[in-house]
Amino acid sequence: MTTYENQQAWRDVQSFLPEQYHYTENYKPVEENWNWHGNQVHLDTFRNPDAKAKIIEFHGVGTNGRQISMIVGGPLAQDGYETIAVDMPTYGVTDVAPHTIISYDDWVQCGSDLIDAELAKDDRPIFLYGLSAGGMETYHVAARNKKVAGIIGMTFLDQRSKDVQMTTTNNWFWGTFGIPMTGMAVHIGLSAFKMKMSIPSKMSALVNDPACLKIMLDDKTSGGNKVSMRFMNTYMTYAPDIEPENFDVCPVLLTQPDADKWTPQRLSDPFLDKITKVKVTRTTLRNGSHYPIEATALTDLHREILNFLHENNA
Repeated sequence: MTTYENQQAWRDVQSFLPEQYHYTENYKPVEENWNWHGNQVHLDTFRNPDAKAKIIEFHGVGTNGRQISMIVGGPLAQDGYETIAVDMPTYGVTDVAPHTIISYDDWVQCGSDLIDAELAKDDRPIFLYGLSAGGMETYHVAARNKKVAGIIGMTFLDQRSKDVQMTTTNNWFWGTFGIPMTGMAVHIGLSAFKMKMSIPSKMSALVNDPACLKIMLDDKTSGGNKVSMRFMNTYMTYAPDIEPENFDVCPVLLTQPDADKWTPQRLSDPFLDKITKVKVTRTTLRNGSHYPIEATALTDLHREILNFLHENNA
């Protein structure tokens, strides 16, 4: 199993976090390997059979499971929750099955299947947390699985929106031609061709600290990762199993960093405004980067997640 044991990048990112968020010899996740259709999916876990609920965490297209585990999984585990941070196929240290071209739909199905695998062990409620693109992934997974107790997202970006496309891509060219170009690549047999996600996307706004940003952009398992044309096209055109107007699966919490230079809240609001059949709560994280490393933002994030869990009897 590929692990984070010898990877330096996450340790370098960790150095920018407040000290209480640092993993140590006595405080760190257990690394697990989950076989999903031949893909060896890496999980950072804090197992706790006495926990009232489980929280499964999804990264975005510029982060990985370990980076999310550090700011969400570990802290919630210290509060007595069982947490599971996932490295989606092609990110982190998950090993992708040979000759497999991963799509965004695979990510959604992987998340749904992981929920089912956890529910097969016991019937404790499962909540989902997602950072960046992982926020919308929590919605997509919940819409498919329909068995989660609540979803928490840092953003809820509907990539079908032209405003989202134009704002989150690197420039006018990618916002205008990104979907047609990736669609054409898939159509002519170039599904497997890979490109750094930082080329079409505004990855330069991943975190506001320049030194931390450089580490993440150089990390081929997170901000410096390459994705296939198939993944990029399916990510930008994905339609959920339940449109927001009909979503009645579970309550929703937005945790929006207020210094996010990549995905301002105005991009999430139109989608969330359409969700009227369940409670939607919107909060902000003070001084938070897109990937929040700031003490004020992390304090707010922790508090708001705990409040949401308590409100929903977890």
